[in-house]
Amino acid sequence: MLFDGGVRREALMARGDEFWAIDPGGTDRTEDWQQMLSATHLPWSVSVPSAPDEPVFEAWVRRWWIDDLALVDCECGPCSGTRQRRQVAETDGEFVVVLITRAGRETVTQGDSEADLSAGDAVAWDSTKPARFAVWETLSKRSLLIPRAALDEVGGRAWMTGGVMLNGLAPATRLLTTYLDTLSQALPDLNSAAISAARNATLELFIGALRTDGDVPTTGAARPALRAAMDRFIEQHLLDDAVTPAAIANAHGVSTRTVNRVFNATGQTVSEVVRVRRLARARDELTRSNRPISVIAHRWGFSDTSHFSRTFKAHYGSSPTDYRGRAQSGAGVGAAVQVPVAAVQRGAERPYETGVTTARG
Repeated sequence: MLFDGGVRREALMARGDEFWAIDPGGTDRTEDWQQMLSATHLPWSVSVPSAPDEPVFEAWVRRWWIDDLALVDCECGPCSGTRQRRQVAETDGEFVVVLITRAGRETVTQGDSEADLSAGDAVAWDSTKPARFAVWETLSKRSLLIPRAALDEVGGRAWMTGGVMLNGLAPATRLLTTYLDTLSQALPDLNSAAISAARNATLELFIGALRTDGDVPTTGAARPALRAAMDRFIEQHLLDDAVTPAAIANAHGVSTRTVNRVFNATGQTVSEVVRVRRLARARDELTRSNRPISVIAHRWGFSDTSHFSRTFKAHYGSSPTDYRGRAQSGAGVGAAVQVPVAAVQRGAERPYETGVTTARG
C-alpha cells in the first residue's frame, strides 16, 4: 500500500488490478481527487463541495488492463470536472471513453451533446475535445478507455465524432456492458492469448453498440452490407501481396469507383484500412511470438523493416521492440495485464504518479 499526498494506492497482485482511494486523513480532497482521476482516467480539473454541511467526500478507483484498453471502475461522491484546452493538451494520446453508469446520477457534456445518466445509461466521448461532468449524488460508474489506434482496427474512427449517447436498453449496448461485467471477473485467470482475444471482442462489441445507437453514416454510398462483405474480403486476404480496390471490385462484381465510394463514405481509403489491419496483425504477432521483427514485418506486407518500425510507432506510439518488451515483461502465470501502448497517463512524466505500482498477475 502506498500513500502519495492524500491518495492510497494498492497493487492487488491476486486480482491483477490496481486500486486507488482517497486517504481519510488527507487535507485537500479536491487536489487528491483531481490527481487520482487524472492518473487513472485522463487529465481533469475538478471541484469538490466544501460547505460545512456537505458529507465528507470519498472516492475509490480500480483499474484493469485489457492489453492496451483500460477498464476502470469508480465510486465517488458529488463533484464536477472539466477538460479544457490545457487538459486536452496534457493528455498522452487520443482516446474514446465509454462511460457506463451503474448507480447514481451524472451529467456529461461534450460540444452540443448533453447526457443525463442514471443506472444503466452509457455515453461515449472523445478525449480530443473539451468536455465536462457533474455528479449529483453518490455515483458508481465503469469507464472503458480505448486508444484511437485500437479503434482504427475495427473502422471505428468514422463512427465516433464527439459525445454519443448509447441507449442502455438496446440489445447491442446491453451485450457490451454484460460482457465487461464478465470480463472484469475473468481477467485474472486469462493468459495473454485470451486477453488479446478479449480485447478484440471488446472493440467489436463497442462498434456494434455505436453503430446501433450513434449518429452513423446512412447515405446510400455507405452501403453497410457491401462494406461488411468487403471488410471480410480484406481480412481473408491480408497476407496477399496486393489487396487493392481493383481486386476487391473484381471479387464483388462492382466497379473500382464503387469500392472507393463505399470506403470514402466513412472517411477512409482501402489502403488505409489494409495498412491498419496489417499493423494490428503484426502487433498481435509481436506479443505472442518470438519471431524476428524483420520476419513479422515482411509477413504482413512491409518489405522494409525500418519503414515498418516507423509506421508502427506512428500508429501505436511505441517502436515494435519497445512494444514487445513491455508486453512480454507482463507475461506469467494467470493474467498478463500489460502495460499499454500509450498509457492513459505515463507515470514517469507526472510527479504524482511516482511510486505507482502496476499489478500483474
